[in-house]
Amino acid sequence: MQGPFSASTAISSDCLRNHFLLAMPSLSEGIFSQSLTYICEHGESGAMGIIINQALDLTVGEIFEHLQIDANRDFSKEPVLAGGPVHIDHGFVLHRNCTKKWEASLKVTPEITLTTSRDILRAIAEDEGPSEHLIALGYAGWAAGQLEQELAENSWLTIPSNSDVIFSTAAHQRLGAAAALLGINMNQISAQAGHA
Repeated sequence: MQGPFSASTAISSDCLRNHFLLAMPSLSEGIFSQSLTYICEHGESGAMGIIINQALDLTVGEIFEHLQIDANRDFSKEPVLAGGPVHIDHGFVLHRNCTKKWEASLKVTPEITLTTSRDILRAIAEDEGPSEHLIALGYAGWAAGQLEQELAENSWLTIPSNSDVIFSTAAHQRLGAAAALLGINMNQISAQAGHA
């Protein structure tokens, strides 16, 4: 996979790979406000993930048009997500249950893969790619120790991920669906958090 992380990144015992980060109310500004991030990689050198609930004012059909990729069907209703503030001009495709091999992919779990190469976009346009996918521009990245510090400051709630929340839930409902897995309502969480 292109970028700062690879499949060989060391994984520590407190690895958050394949977890959700739910933004706490204290993250009240910018792209992380009310965000749900899927962590694709987490190790000694840092972490990277894709925000999965912030739709851009851009569709997959417009991306295909911009890249001059002919599509076999109408993609004008499929949103493109704001995946994070890093490399916002690069596309990231999160997909599940796909056995095809792509030029640049990171296998997050046996079920979920993150692909950054253009070949997957052409396949999706031709209905030969993974049927369960989401397309994002940019990613969220943390330097070594940065995410752990933010967790200590109560900026995030963490929960093991659920692929149905990612692929079978509308983008604007994903944060609430992930919070419901914890039995909480994000609207009832105070911005003031403390340590017991």
